[in-house]
Amino acid sequence: MEEMSQVLQARNRSDLSPVELLVFSACKTASGDSRAILGIAGTAIRSGVRSTLAGLWAINDQAAATFMAEFYQALAQPNTTKAEAFRQAQLALMQDPQLASPYFWSPFVLVGNWL
Repeated sequence: MEEMSQVLQARNRSDLSPVELLVFSACKTASGDSRAILGIAGTAIRSGVRSTLAGLWAINDQAAATFMAEFYQALAQPNTTKAEAFRQAQLALMQDPQLASPYFWSPFVLVGNWL
């Protein structure tokens, strides 16, 4: 995590624009401890990334794939914010009888700038 933080901080000090959205679709990328609040996602935010999408606990593979596909499809639409794309992805999982349980659609968290 320290190496990732250094890379992101170096990018922010350069002439490049900051990373707008960094997605971690793996399990527990937003869980942390007393030293790393919000885990990898929190480290990315503290390093200058504007927004991070991450998982709080073990994520079902099918649910994660569906969530990410729906999220990116919604985000690609004009004038759709990250928060709205996130909401639409959650709703898509809720409407699937096999993925309607909160276990499948609620482990994801959007941290930082939601616009």
